[in-house]
Amino acid sequence: MCGRYASTKNPALLAAEFDAVDGTEGDAPGPDYNVAPTKHVPAVVERHPRDEEGNPDPDTTERSVRTMRWGLVPHWAKDLSGAAKMINARSESVLTKPAYRDSAAKRRCIVPAAGWYEWQPGEGRKQPYFINPGDGGSLAMAGVWSVWWQQEGDERKPVVTFAVLTTDAIGEMATVHHRMPLVLPRDRWSAWLDPDNTDPSDLLAPDPDLVAALELRPVSTRVNSIRNNDPSLMDAVVLGESEKPEPTLFELS
Repeated sequence: MCGRYASTKNPALLAAEFDAVDGTEGDAPGPDYNVAPTKHVPAVVERHPRDEEGNPDPDTTERSVRTMRWGLVPHWAKDLSGAAKMINARSESVLTKPAYRDSAAKRRCIVPAAGWYEWQPGEGRKQPYFINPGDGGSLAMAGVWSVWWQQEGDERKPVVTFAVLTTDAIGEMATVHHRMPLVLPRDRWSAWLDPDNTDPSDLLAPDPDLVAALELRPVSTRVNSIRNNDPSLMDAVVLGESEKPEPTLFELS
């Protein structure tokens, strides 16, 4: 699964990295080294621009960095309460599950990440790891998004939410957890974001070369607590060093 990750770059840097424009309009959050469900983070989308009357231009597309809320809420949901349970969508069923299939066909995004955290089972407390490219670049996690309309007095305001796709872990990643985010290589970005591509089924398998190049490093159990949020969470630790136990995300809940 993907239940925590790091988002460290500002929208301008992400726009340059993903050949996009900054569409956050100043509402983007700052660096977050311990992104948890329901937080707002940057994501990359590609859409047909619309005119003043809301009509899309079918001949042009624009790729942009937007701010979204982690935890997909389908447009037909009664409220936002189920978002924390829908942070991930299985790549094996995303095209058929009612909550995700419309988004998978029409509203896909890339979720940039410095890396994600995963916990390896073992005796006693689980050991967290940080999986990252190792070169300072961003991972392009595949995502799907949706718009839920929130009533505030006489106004209806859009809440844009997303889920990260997961797939069976391969290679060294499988030694930590049996699932991992679906990370897209650069040559799949355009096809994944293409708003006219309604069948992304050939893009749902992990890329072995990309996964093999990822760095997997043990990190401090401080990441277990969402109250901790600083760059040191991504630093490698020596296994076996004594640490003061931190409560897990589930214990805090």
